[in-house]
This record gives sequence, C-alpha cells and structure tokens, in this order.
Amino acid sequence: MSTSSDPTAPAAGGTTRDDTQAPHKLPVRTLIAASVGNAVEWYDWTVYATFSIYFATQIFPAENESLAFIGTFATYALAFFFRPLGGMLLGRYADLKGRKQAMLLTIALMAGGSMVIAILPTYGLVGWLAPILLLLARIAQGMSLGGEVSNASAYLAEIAPPERRGRYSSFFYISTGSAVLIASLLGAALASTMSDDALASWGWRVPFVVGGLLGLVGLWLRKDMAETEQYEENAEKARAIKNPLWLTLRDHPKSVAQLIGFTLLSTLCYYTFFSALTPYAVTGQGLDDGMVFWALSIATAFFVILQYPFGWTADRFGRKPQMLVWSGAIALLMVPVSKLIVPGASFGAVLLVFSFGLCLYPMLSSIAPAIMSELFPTELRGLGIGAWYNLTVAIFGGTAPLVIQWLGGAGRGDWFFIYVSVGAAIAFVATLTLPETKGSVLK
Repeated sequence: MSTSSDPTAPAAGGTTRDDTQAPHKLPVRTLIAASVGNAVEWYDWTVYATFSIYFATQIFPAENESLAFIGTFATYALAFFFRPLGGMLLGRYADLKGRKQAMLLTIALMAGGSMVIAILPTYGLVGWLAPILLLLARIAQGMSLGGEVSNASAYLAEIAPPERRGRYSSFFYISTGSAVLIASLLGAALASTMSDDALASWGWRVPFVVGGLLGLVGLWLRKDMAETEQYEENAEKARAIKNPLWLTLRDHPKSVAQLIGFTLLSTLCYYTFFSALTPYAVTGQGLDDGMVFWALSIATAFFVILQYPFGWTADRFGRKPQMLVWSGAIALLMVPVSKLIVPGASFGAVLLVFSFGLCLYPMLSSIAPAIMSELFPTELRGLGIGAWYNLTVAIFGGTAPLVIQWLGGAGRGDWFFIYVSVGAAIAFVATLTLPETKGSVLK
C-alpha cells in the first residue's frame, strides 16, 4: 500500500487491493501530502519572478534600472542551470534512498532559500554582497526544484493504478497552479493596497516570508508519507547500476529525445504565461500592474480547474491527441494572440492572452508526470526525469524572462512569441513519435 492508513491506496505496479470489490477511491491524504509540498516549491519559485519588478533596484544598483532588471533576471536564469545538477543528484538520491526522503530534502532547501531572500540586506547597505546572497539562495532553490519535479512526478505515477495515472498526475499541476494563483493573488492584493514605494521598500519581502512558513507546513505533511512499493521492489536494482546517467542515453536515447522535445514547449508555455508576460506587460508595455495580476489570477484559476478533467480525458482517450492539439494550437496562434499585449490594452484583451495559454496548457501539464514516468524504468526514473527535464528547463525556461526583457528593450518583443511558436512545432513533431501509453503498467 502507499499509506498504511488508507485501504484504497494503490499497491505496487499501479493496482489496488480491492479494485474488483469496490469503486476506486482516490487516496486523498497521500495525494495532498505529495502535492502540497510541490505547491510550496512552486510558490517560492514563482514569487521571485512575480515580485522581481519591485525588488530589482533594492538588491542591484538603482542608478540604472534596466541593468538592475537584467541582473535580477540573470540571477533567475543562472539558478535554472543548477536545476539539472539538483535533478541529477536528488533524482539519483531518490532512486537509491527513496522518493519520500528526497522530497523532504527538496522542500527544506526551497523554504530555506525563500527565508534568506526575505531577510536580504539591500545593495545600499552591503553593496555587492546583496546580489551574491541572492544568487546563493537561488542556487539552493534551483537545485531543490530540480529534484522536486522528478521525484514528485515519479511518486504520483508510481502510486497510481495504470488506468488512472493521468488523473493522479493531474494533482502535480493542480498544486502548481494553486501555488501560482496564491502568488498572483498576493501580488494583486499588495499592488492594490500598497504604494509602489512601499512595495519596493519592504512589501516585496512579505511573500517570501509566507513561502518560508508554508515550507514548514509542507515538511509536516510529508513526514508521514509512505514510500511507494514500486520503488521498494526496484531499489536493489537501482543500487546495482553503475553510470546511471550514461545508461539513460545508451539504453533510452529515444525517450530522452522525446522528453526534451515536449518539455521544450512545456517550459516555454509555463514561463511565458506565468512569469515572463507579467514584467513584459507592466514594464515593457506600460500596463497597470494590478490589472495584469488580476488577469493572470483568473486565467490561473482556469488552469487549475482544467487539470483533473484533462487527466481524465487522457486516461479515457489517450495522451497523444490532446498533446497534439496543445502544441499545434500554440504553434499556429501564439503570435496572433500575443499582438493583443500593447500599450493601452484593455483588461479583456490581457485576460484573453493569459487564458489562451493557460487553458490550453493543462492538456499537457495534467499528464506530464505520467508521460515522463512512462518513459523510464523505475530504477532510472528519478535520474532520467531529473537530468533531462531540468536541463531542458534550464536552457529554455530559465532564459525566458531574460530573453523577453532583452528583446523588449531592443524594440523586438514580438520576436519572443515567434520563438515560442517554433518550440511548439518541435513539440508537435516529438509528440508524433511517442507511443500511446494510456493504461500501461510502469516498468
């Protein structure tokens, strides 16, 4: 069983003890324990991008605002390049020591980094020590998130019955979307009730304090999680493997290429709509920050609501059809829709742009943990996802806010959306090569 107290929790290999005797019941306590911890991780990560427009000139020299923003986003991007290292180390740790232990470690690192940022001294007080401390905190968070994504994905996939893996996986981004929604609502509330001077002075610290406190809640919820039987049955096989990263390439090259292909667009969608568009619209196009935050909040609510329904449709009709619709629509419509973000744009236009991306994205995000877990065997699952997923995210997601800021400053902000469309075309082709895996038993 996945939990000793839940008689309906899935057994090893994705089956339940009493599937034939009674209707299936979700192991809600187990799913909440896994997904709430993930929510804390993504809340802390998202808060940085969301509130960077306020603290950039506090941590970096304020004399040149443009360079301060570039420094802030460069730190954001650089931290992404520690995600593959975290994914490899913590993914391998999860394959050797268990999903639960790795998930406890990742959330502790993330919450600790958030508290460090909350109490950072400003550039005016300590000079360049301020951005150095920010960078160290972000490196810890980058490594943490690199391990969190792979380990939480593996955990959710391994406790799920084969015919319900899409629905179980949807909890990953239900938690992620809920975390982003909280961060966005907090941004809207602070922007509506505080002056820009107050936000830049101290208000930006509030969400980081909240993130640190939420981390304690996540640790408490995760401490009682049980290890998956899928892992326990394959632990000895994992410990016997030598050069596991090389094995993912040697024995599973097609899986690695497919993972990179659809993750490329997944990460561009995530960081375009959840992170990059907010500073682009506010600082690049001069739109009201409160209006942008509210539009993002409403679209994020749609994103959360659609996760479980798309997990269900993937279990019923297959993974590939909705992945093809998602990537195809982004490839064809991203550029035309992006032209609605212009100076003086209405709330309806901004909401339409956010809703376009965040109502399509659940077609992939709801089943991403299932798809990634189905690509690798159990003894390589944590490392396989952790290394190649996070490397792709680092290259394409970590640089997204920096690229859109740079192109916007050069008067070529619209080129970024062409870039996203090209990524969508690549993801479409990669999806065509995937086998249909709905209802399959994990290896």
